[in-house]
Amino acid sequence: MSEVRVHNFAISLDGFGTGAGQALEAPFGHAGERLHEWLVGTRFFHAADEVPGGTLGVDNAFAEQHERGIGAEIMGAGKFGPPGWQDDPEWKGWWGPNPPFHSPVFVLTHRPRASVEMEGGTTYHFVDASPREVIEQAKAAANGGDVRVGGGATVVRAFLAEGLIDYLHVAQVPIVLGRGARLWDGLEALEDRYDVEVVSSPSGVTHLTFTLKNG
Repeated sequence: MSEVRVHNFAISLDGFGTGAGQALEAPFGHAGERLHEWLVGTRFFHAADEVPGGTLGVDNAFAEQHERGIGAEIMGAGKFGPPGWQDDPEWKGWWGPNPPFHSPVFVLTHRPRASVEMEGGTTYHFVDASPREVIEQAKAAANGGDVRVGGGATVVRAFLAEGLIDYLHVAQVPIVLGRGARLWDGLEALEDRYDVEVVSSPSGVTHLTFTLKNG
């Protein structure tokens, strides 16, 4: 049975998944790239960019789970582009002509547009739908694979609040952002619904996994 998963979702010590002030030149706002330095340094990330090297160990082991068994992705408007991208009919995401998804991608937006087919098997579908509705669409498109919810923080939070995430991997980075989009707001007692495991990495990152309890 197809599951809904979140992988490699980085947050600060105070729970922010992105900083304030997102813009074309600053996809993660004032956080810059600090939330993702642990990921960029891994063998998994290097291989995706077809460059040699990269670290092994705990961070790489978690990073590698990102792709396995995924048949479709869901993301929010803020992950797809900077504020105002809906006004640019030529905007096709941050990732260039061959995005890294290689699957159907459902972009949540209140201003849907026609689907866009990219190189490498990625097709963007722009939908104005509830979490449950878009999961149904993504599962149908995933052809038996799992669905990955890619972010941002408000999207992951909304899916968690409705109990729609089967597995969540959060990488807590040892920085304090102070402002931005926070993941945990309103998710009181989330641990009652999930089995939580914690693994520390020599990089200083703490990996937290939440697996939905049976029954």
